[in-house]
Amino acid sequence: MKKKSLQALNRLTVDEFKQTKKVPIILVLDNVRSALNVGSAFRTADAFALEEITLCGITATPPHREILKTAIGATQSVNWQHAENTLEAIKKHRENGYTILSIEQAEGSTALPDFKVDPTQKYVVILGNEVKGVAQNVVDQSDYCIEIPQFGTKHSLNVSVCAGVVIWELFKQLKH
Repeated sequence: MKKKSLQALNRLTVDEFKQTKKVPIILVLDNVRSALNVGSAFRTADAFALEEITLCGITATPPHREILKTAIGATQSVNWQHAENTLEAIKKHRENGYTILSIEQAEGSTALPDFKVDPTQKYVVILGNEVKGVAQNVVDQSDYCIEIPQFGTKHSLNVSVCAGVVIWELFKQLKH
């Protein structure tokens, strides 16, 4: 095996990406503290052609040095907006026909492998603060709470890792 060159990867230009059909997922970051996590979320959103990222509350917005460091250009390709309040953002997304998914450990949550995507639906995926997770009032307004099964000694994953795991699983189901 030989690694592919950048040219062999045949990636879209930013303009081509903006014109391509997007996967019907909006990623919402609920008061995420680390701009590095935000930048990584931009790269995940670019990799899977998500519709948008909504950055809420204290979540840093581009241009920010640490976001740009990890996003490596994805802030130019991925549509994004900032909302002062996560509840207002999800209300707007729900009015536009999105099903709201909070990624959180909660009573009555659905394990990620058990969640079945409806290909006729559009989804909002909410990831929370690195310490406090998704705010309870946001979980209360969600249609589903999705939990990633974990089998080690820690009780959580890094926000950017969580984004990659969840988006990949939903993407696989939507693209079948």
